[in-house]
Amino acid sequence: MNGASREALGAAREALDALTDNTSVDAAKLAGELAAVTGLLDREVSLRRVLTDPAQAGEAKAELAQRLLAGQVGGEAVDLVSGMVRSRWSSSRDLVDAAEELANIADLTAAQRSGALDGVEDELFRFGRIVSSSPELRSALTDKAATATAKGELLRSLLDGKADAVTERLVIRLVTQPRGRSLEAGIDSLSKLAAARRDRMVAVVTSAVPLSDGQKQRLGAALAKLYGRQMHLNLDVDPAVLGGITVRVGDEVIDGSISERLGEATRRLAG
Repeated sequence: MNGASREALGAAREALDALTDNTSVDAAKLAGELAAVTGLLDREVSLRRVLTDPAQAGEAKAELAQRLLAGQVGGEAVDLVSGMVRSRWSSSRDLVDAAEELANIADLTAAQRSGALDGVEDELFRFGRIVSSSPELRSALTDKAATATAKGELLRSLLDGKADAVTERLVIRLVTQPRGRSLEAGIDSLSKLAAARRDRMVAVVTSAVPLSDGQKQRLGAALAKLYGRQMHLNLDVDPAVLGGITVRVGDEVIDGSISERLGEATRRLAG
């Protein structure tokens, strides 16, 4: 998001954090209600255009949102959405994206409260790896001819009892309501949101053999010092690395593998 939308999203995040700091607020319930609002705004193009029309007074748009949502979702969700439509948005789609992000953050907050956030981060990463290694599963989950209900049932059969309830909800929402995103991009976005709950960055670490606890701690400390932020490590094992490790943080790759050094030597010899 750019300009006005970025500022509006920042304000919405602050409002959500202030709300969920109160432990009496059911964060998981709030997440579901915000997800329902996301679906409504995604379907009703004319409505979201009215709610983001810069020519309309913010208070008038907030009152419209309150009338539409009252009795459909809880007071907390109504207040959050009302505050969002008072803000200025660069495009109507940005409002939908923001509502979806707040829903995901609320679910991750529920995981954080229960002490399950680390597990959810790891499960999202593992799910992404499973999808990338199984073309059949990816095809089933992205098949445009399949109904959302069928995809949800497939995911429940795969995840029930094997993943945290928050992970299951996040993944099912992503798959059944992709909103034009690739599955991989959606999982990556969820992983980054999960890391941000603890103000951490995510490093995807690939090694030829599993790292020891000591190696994980030293690598985490080194990356935290390098990037100036606490780092969450998503660990993967790939024998093709041939020793050493590769680390990806966002778009940056730190490659210390033998295979990469051999490849560089070959390129130099060939040159």
